[in-house]
Amino acid sequence: MYLSESNIKVRTSFITALNFRPITLADLTLINGLLQSAISRTCDYTAGGIFMWIDYFNYEYCVYSNTLFIKGRTENRRTETSFMLPVGALPMDEAVALVLDYCRVKDIRPVFSAVPADRIEALLDVLGRDAAVEPLSDWSDYLYDINSLATLAGKKLAKKRNHLHQFVQANPNYIFEPITYDLLPEVELFFAGNAIGDKSNEAMAEYEHEQCRKVLNHLSSYPFEGALLRGESGEIVAFAIGEVIGDTLFVHIEKMNHETAGAGAAICSMYARYMLLRHKQLRYVNREEDCGDPGLRIAKQQYHPFALLEKYNVRTFK
Repeated sequence: MYLSESNIKVRTSFITALNFRPITLADLTLINGLLQSAISRTCDYTAGGIFMWIDYFNYEYCVYSNTLFIKGRTENRRTETSFMLPVGALPMDEAVALVLDYCRVKDIRPVFSAVPADRIEALLDVLGRDAAVEPLSDWSDYLYDINSLATLAGKKLAKKRNHLHQFVQANPNYIFEPITYDLLPEVELFFAGNAIGDKSNEAMAEYEHEQCRKVLNHLSSYPFEGALLRGESGEIVAFAIGEVIGDTLFVHIEKMNHETAGAGAAICSMYARYMLLRHKQLRYVNREEDCGDPGLRIAKQQYHPFALLEKYNVRTFK
C-alpha cells in the first residue's frame, strides 16, 4: 500500500535506514571496494559503469551494513526512480527489504533497474512472482572470450584479423604502450580531435564524449588501466581504457582514428592481449552495451560475442 495525500501526516513518522546522497569522485574508493564483490559481469556493477554515468542517470548512493545501495533512473524512462540490486554483505532478501521500506517511506513505486538475467529468479523469490519483468533489449552487454579477442583466431574473425594485419603492414614500426601520467596530455589532445561520429542518439553520444574527457582529466583517480597505439610516424591512432573485476575486463573507452585502416581491430586485439598478460585470471571481455545505436550494434556483433548479458527492469506492486 502506498501513502496518499489523505495520510501524508503519517508519512513523517516513518523512518528508513537508507540515506542516499550524490556520488562524487571522493566516494570512488569506498564504492569501488564494495563493487569487488559484484554479483554480475554486467558493466553496471563497475566503477566505470557508475561514475561515467552519474549525471545521465542521476545516481546517488548509500552504504548501510557494509552494503552498497544505488538509486538512479531507469534506462528507458529517465524520469522514473529506480534502484540497482544492492551489493555487499547483506543477504539479498534483507537488502531488498530495506529498499522496499525506503520506497514506502518516500511513496515511490519500487523498480529495480538493469537487473542481470542471472539474478532475476533470486529477486523474484524476494519480491514475489507477481512482479513485472521488463526486458531492456538495447542495454544488453556484449561479452567476449578474451583469448578470442587477443588472437582474432578462427574463421569468424578472419575479417578482423585481416584488418589487424593491414594495420601492421602499413605501420611496421607501430608502438603499443601503456598510458602513463606523462602521456596523458598527448592522449587528451588526440581525443579532443576525435570526432563523435554519426550516432542515432546524439545527446547520449555527446554525454559519453564529455564523460570520456573527464575520465582522462582524472585518470589517476580511477582503478583503470589504459594503453595507446601509435602509427608509423609516431602519432597516436587509438587508445583503450578499462578495469578488471575478477575474471572480466571491462572496456569503458575505446577510441581510434577511423581514417587509419585497421586501427580499430588493432587496439581491440592488442589491448586484450596486453591485459591478459597483466591479469592471468582473465577469461572474458565486457565491451558494454550498444544503447540501441545500429552502427555500434553491428560493430560489436562483428567480433562475435561469447554471450549477450541481458538486463531487465523489475517492478513490484507491493
